[in-house]
Amino acid sequence: MILTDILLDGLFAAIAAIGFGAISDPPLRAFPFIAVLAAIGHALRFCLMTYGDVDIATASLCASFTIGMGSLLLGKRIYCPMTVLYIPALLPMIPGMYAYKIVFSLIMFMQSLDQPALQEKYLMDLFTNSIVTCSVIFMLAVGATMPLFLFINRAFSMTRRGKTNSTQSLTNSSN
Repeated sequence: MILTDILLDGLFAAIAAIGFGAISDPPLRAFPFIAVLAAIGHALRFCLMTYGDVDIATASLCASFTIGMGSLLLGKRIYCPMTVLYIPALLPMIPGMYAYKIVFSLIMFMQSLDQPALQEKYLMDLFTNSIVTCSVIFMLAVGATMPLFLFINRAFSMTRRGKTNSTQSLTNSSN
């Protein structure tokens, strides 16, 4: 039962990531890797939150770091920039329910202007959900870009097979 939950979580994340990836029109060779990265990252976050009792922001940081490292390693293999792989893989982890609750709390706050007790409740909900949403999105960004800063030389040489034409022309013109 546990393994089924983990696999289903990863499968649905992979399907969503393929859909998000299709919007940005990556090369066809990138789609399987986007799906794998999303499945691994989302399943890791699911396991950390469900079985490891880790909060959503910390679990998102760990998952996005895993996706970032995977995009660094896989991007080199298929000559594809990291961002092409990790951005669609991260999008299924955006906390949509919390973002929805922000808007709902704001609307309910405005509709209960004459009831201070309800206003206080909806204002607390608004702040709580805003903090969770912003924290998770920030952690997703930090975790995914951390490998770029840790392995900066490798990240910039990922899509280079040798000297580019512009580098060759600059070298030839200076001689």
